[in-house]
Amino acid sequence: MHPELRPPTGRRRFLQGAAGALAVPAAATFVGALAEPAHSDEGGLPDYAPIPAASVGPKMNKDGYYVGQIAGNLYWVTDSYYQAMFLTTTKGVVLVDAPPTIGHNLLRAIDHITRANGRPSKVTHLVYSHSHADHIGAAGLFGTDVVRISHAATAGLLARAADPNRPLPTVTFRDRYQLRVGGEHLRLAYHGPNHTPDNIFVYAPEYATLMLVDVLYPGWVPFKNLAVSQDIPDWIKAQGIAMDYPWQTFVGGHLGRLGVRADGALQIQYMDDLDSSTRSAIASVDPKPFFGKYGAQGNAWAIFKTFLDAVADSAAAPVAAKYTGVLAAADVFTRDNAWTLLESLRIDAGVLGPFGVRP
Repeated sequence: MHPELRPPTGRRRFLQGAAGALAVPAAATFVGALAEPAHSDEGGLPDYAPIPAASVGPKMNKDGYYVGQIAGNLYWVTDSYYQAMFLTTTKGVVLVDAPPTIGHNLLRAIDHITRANGRPSKVTHLVYSHSHADHIGAAGLFGTDVVRISHAATAGLLARAADPNRPLPTVTFRDRYQLRVGGEHLRLAYHGPNHTPDNIFVYAPEYATLMLVDVLYPGWVPFKNLAVSQDIPDWIKAQGIAMDYPWQTFVGGHLGRLGVRADGALQIQYMDDLDSSTRSAIASVDPKPFFGKYGAQGNAWAIFKTFLDAVADSAAAPVAAKYTGVLAAADVFTRDNAWTLLESLRIDAGVLGPFGVRP
């Protein structure tokens, strides 16, 4: 155990308790995403639908994290909200991402595994999936001599942020990077912008495992506003690119379980349904009531807001109903996701509805 690590207090105790409330036994982790929905709490949850049991991962330990083997020397860590992945090698540990909510538990998890398999516990290489602080905001825990690897665009974004918790990368690449350390191998690839301008694909070919953060959400609908992604068309495209990799295990960076291929297919189906429903709503929702209510006072923003909100509501309703009980939180974020997709269809795809070329 590293000497600077201390028992959980304060925020960590809160996260530990919250993670425990979400967790179900590990046997539920790889239940097929298309299986008959089962609920993790039959009594129901306040305000929202119960979480399907197949959407929730293994229970956290007393320190508020779970570490498990993916295959061979490849492992993952979660606190039920965020995920990291690491390889133990004969030269040290290669870590992919350092979420701050896991924080020092990353070191505890690595110590636990390397004590068991007899490999060095020192993190020698740290891969940044992208620049966002919620995924690499604990990168500063690993000292100054670690090799930090990222896409070239990540370096620029981190230089702008000037965040001491996210030290600048020491190695960058633009298209492909082969990372070989101590008999282990990761392939890093950039397929263009998606969630962010710099988000990369991290593939472990010997273990048929792909890590791609903030693109696919095994067992859950995407986070609010399509994961707050900066390029919606390319974020959607990235889901198909991910499925072109021959992975069997998926690490998505969020929530409490790993993914299987059925999870990727299910999210693509969800997005196809949301796209179809949103296009239909743009064409069918009548804008006249909104012009009639706010046009006389010249409140253009009120017209736009109320019309777009009505379209998002109409688009989301059938999709949320279809996926509630199948994908966790379908009733929580589908409306927000429909609103974001609506805006992308309008400004990226030219599906303008009543705001098209005036006759």
